[in-house]
Amino acid sequence: MSDYALFIAVFLACLVEAVEATTIVLAAGTARDWRSATYGLVAGLVALTVIVVVFGPAISLLPLAALRLVVGGLLLVFGLQWMRKAILRASGYKALHDEDAIYRREVAEARAAARGGRHGVDDWYAFTLSFKGVLLEGLEVAFIVLTFGTIQHRIPEAALAAAIAVVIVAIAGIAIRKPLARVPENTMKFIVGVMLTSFGIFWGAEGAGANWPGADGALLVIIPSVAVGSLLLVAILGRRHRAIASAVVAPASVAVGVHAGSATAAAVVADDEMEELTDAQAPSGAAAASAPHVRRTVGASLLAFWEFLYDFIVGDDWQITAGIVLAFAVTALVSAAPGAWWVVPIAVLALLPYGTLRAIRAH
Repeated sequence: MSDYALFIAVFLACLVEAVEATTIVLAAGTARDWRSATYGLVAGLVALTVIVVVFGPAISLLPLAALRLVVGGLLLVFGLQWMRKAILRASGYKALHDEDAIYRREVAEARAAARGGRHGVDDWYAFTLSFKGVLLEGLEVAFIVLTFGTIQHRIPEAALAAAIAVVIVAIAGIAIRKPLARVPENTMKFIVGVMLTSFGIFWGAEGAGANWPGADGALLVIIPSVAVGSLLLVAILGRRHRAIASAVVAPASVAVGVHAGSATAAAVVADDEMEELTDAQAPSGAAAASAPHVRRTVGASLLAFWEFLYDFIVGDDWQITAGIVLAFAVTALVSAAPGAWWVVPIAVLALLPYGTLRAIRAH
């Protein structure tokens, strides 16, 4: 992979995560208390630094084949999730990601929450909302930087790309103090999804023992192939969505029917980023500090951590992850064969439409 490809992939991925984290911090500061939100931001950055310092060197100690296998699998989990959401939005089955709407919702919920301070922080709700938002989004940034940088032996370049993305978003957020609603996030997520999926295919197959024709040059075929396949899926699903919507439109009330049809028969999927932001919120600052409440809070925190860890490793569709693991296993079994590298691309070619259709049926 060239320095330019590494920089672009890390930059775009980190730009998306930085926009989402900035939206949360801005909502906490605008609706609640800027000082407490800033403390949460700083605390989140400190926690991220500690995690990177502690676990970062451990990544470089892994054998390169094992590292490529694990990183390839996780990149495929991330990439296929991002691709699926972008495809659903582009084809009309899912509402476009709207940072402005998420920002307004976060502000409304933050204002409705009771106020209260703890541990020297004036507004504990604003602190925890900002802290968790920065930490959760930042973990993905740290993972992308460490894995891409370690495998390519270019951690400084990857860190520079991430830093530039974060600084750009932070400056824009401070300057306008509102969500970066004009950022074409769905387009960026589609591009990043293509990049993550492509690198996941390449590194995962290599980690399982396959040899790519042309070595790194295979990426020049993998990336456009994934992009073309995804755009083809968008076109097919978009046509299907329009056909279903048209079928339920009442002739007597076209304007009303189109809206109702696309909401019912087209099965528009709710924006799950808004649910993720809600999950990142902490209990209200006015909660009593009784022992039973503390026990419930600790239990809820452990459950929330487990759910985050599960989502981080397995993703939102365990069948897709199982398919990725199976593809790696088959590749390892036939790794001595000249065409072993075909297994993972074929699996992804089947898993992406399968997971997308499952998401449509589920909603």
